[in-house]
Amino acid sequence: MELRQLRYFVAIVDHGSLSRAARVLHIAQPALTQQIKQLEDELEAQLLHRSAQGVMATDAGKTFYQHAQAILKQVSDAKSAVAQSTDKPTGTVALGIPQSVSAVLALPLLTAVRAKYPDISLQLTEELTGNLIEQLKTGRINLAVLFDDGQLGTFAMTPLVEEEMMFITRTDSQYAAARRSVTLTRAIKAPLILPGLQHGVRPRIENIVRTAGLALDNVIEINSVAILKSAILADIGATILPVAPLLAEIARGEMRAYTISGASISRTLALCASKNIPLTNAAAAVERLVLEVTDELCRSGRWQHAKILPR
Repeated sequence: MELRQLRYFVAIVDHGSLSRAARVLHIAQPALTQQIKQLEDELEAQLLHRSAQGVMATDAGKTFYQHAQAILKQVSDAKSAVAQSTDKPTGTVALGIPQSVSAVLALPLLTAVRAKYPDISLQLTEELTGNLIEQLKTGRINLAVLFDDGQLGTFAMTPLVEEEMMFITRTDSQYAAARRSVTLTRAIKAPLILPGLQHGVRPRIENIVRTAGLALDNVIEINSVAILKSAILADIGATILPVAPLLAEIARGEMRAYTISGASISRTLALCASKNIPLTNAAAAVERLVLEVTDELCRSGRWQHAKILPR
């Protein structure tokens, strides 16, 4: 198995066509086909399914694609680590951010990287926490902001912030409260629009509700922040979340956030990296900048209801 075969395979899957991949790779299509055939023979598995509509990865191909991406990224990172200097880091850094954090962190971080490290190409990936953990383990991303649920010991971890979670409704909702706070018992009586259990917030809420001797009986599961917002604005239900992903709607007066009294509901965020894959100078620079930007957002009040954690 050769690195060029991995590059060829990834290019074919990305472009969905042998002919398009051949043009991008500057290789004759018969030669490209032969290389993929050799790769499939070595793996003893069919990686690609060819049809009139194009080329798609088989189930085995999808699995191999993830590994190939990770291997190629680590090779690229190794080259960058050797070539770059510590005072002027260059290269590509892939950072994963949960959907519910990207609204407050992504743009300020991207702006800061472009201003301070113009030679670093920052690739931001917005995913569910479970997906980010898998990508970080395999080396497909360099860094990830993750929810600290006590299960992050396999990573090198730096605490970031603790966010208060609040009861959030449409401003004129039938589930809105007359006061600025609601009890946990009152909050869970409303239909709650929450992410699935694979999302970092949901298990935390479930545990707190269970500890209080209560139960979540009316949950609408939505894993997309955009759809969750639409559901709240349609007054299908309320939610319990940090305010970060809903700041724009709250600022416009479309939604209202209530403190949950009598129960401490919060989530802890940490910046994580692999313990086994060394960070390049560029990735280490982005790691430091994430901490700086996070602290500035908290101190300025732009990251509302979040406090900096000791490091």
